[in-house]
Amino acid sequence: MSNGNYTAQQATGTKSTWKFILSELKPKGKLLTPFNIISVPIILTGIVLIVIRFWKGIGSITNLTQEVPWGLWIGFDVVTGVAFAGGAYVITFMVYILNMKKYHSIVRVTVLNGFLAYLFYAGALLLDLGRPWNVINPIIGNSFGTSSVLFLVAWHFLLYMIAELIEFSPAVAEWLGARKAQKILSGMTLGAVIFGITLSTLHQSGLGALFLMAKDKIHPLWYSEFIPIMFFVSSIFAGLSMVIFEGSISHRVFSDQISESNQKGHHNIIHSLSKICAVAMFAYFTLNVLVFVHEKRWSLLNSPMGYWYLTEMLGFVLLPMILFFMSYRKRNITLIKVASLMTMAGIILNRLNISVIGFKWDAVNHYYPSWMEITVTLAVIFTEIWIFRWVIRRMPVLRETPGWNSDK
Repeated sequence: MSNGNYTAQQATGTKSTWKFILSELKPKGKLLTPFNIISVPIILTGIVLIVIRFWKGIGSITNLTQEVPWGLWIGFDVVTGVAFAGGAYVITFMVYILNMKKYHSIVRVTVLNGFLAYLFYAGALLLDLGRPWNVINPIIGNSFGTSSVLFLVAWHFLLYMIAELIEFSPAVAEWLGARKAQKILSGMTLGAVIFGITLSTLHQSGLGALFLMAKDKIHPLWYSEFIPIMFFVSSIFAGLSMVIFEGSISHRVFSDQISESNQKGHHNIIHSLSKICAVAMFAYFTLNVLVFVHEKRWSLLNSPMGYWYLTEMLGFVLLPMILFFMSYRKRNITLIKVASLMTMAGIILNRLNISVIGFKWDAVNHYYPSWMEITVTLAVIFTEIWIFRWVIRRMPVLRETPGWNSDK
């Protein structure tokens, strides 16, 4: 009899959970906003283009060829996007390993941003593969071998997504009111963080290692044997600049979700992150100067690509680095936000210079992304923002966790 009652209660609980989830699918907030009006047509157009891509092949909507198999979807969606997701491993390292509790209020939103970035950029990666069903090959080592860099990157990518999902899962359990599950998942968080940090540092540099095999194809100003280190170091200030940028927008858009104490501490967090960005950018700039001098590339500067290289290094690395230093000393929050935007632009520029612009720069017919590639990229980004917004408005990401939370 007791077993029957338990089964009935369990069925009722499952039914109410699904009813709750379905109710949460209903839109919250205003529908006719500038972002919605702009993003919805682009997302719908992107869906149509994706259908055409899988129906008629990758060449139907892209300018990719056998000579240039990697374009915007790899250079921006994957290589650049992964750098911007670097804030997750930096913030979790500071909160869970260094026990810097002042950043605890932003750890969940940063992990959510990182997880969605990896999830959507993995999807973008499938779009870029001529035969997406063969994505299993680098994971199992087929046709590549277990010593391939792609094998390492594929596994790092896959495992890190799982680690970030575990890190964020307590918020999902709290949203569903699953107390036992929340307690178990919270106990797994530290292990997932340590595992995730290890994986993230490896695949940030692993993406750079992919380009070591393209020495004859990448312009000498952007190629060096230290590309993996450059990718890793730049992911630190790229990720934290994204945290500053995204946090500033979330602080305004989702102000009703943020407690009064966290609102007061927001500027202090941004101020502290600006110092870390400045130090990381100084290390990155110094490494680039040392490589440049050691390789004796002076003669390459007096050329169009040389001027472009100086624009990147001076305008989007040195200048924002100085702005971060100045804004930290003067506690100028507006200047910090400007520096973060310039830094993000610099990261986009650097990754595209390596993977697209400076890749086969001397080819007769150079690659340019089609409008359809750009539209699909925007559709992926806008869809990610829609889901990010949906989660923020429903789960305890920015707002205080429930009183029964085992972490309290």
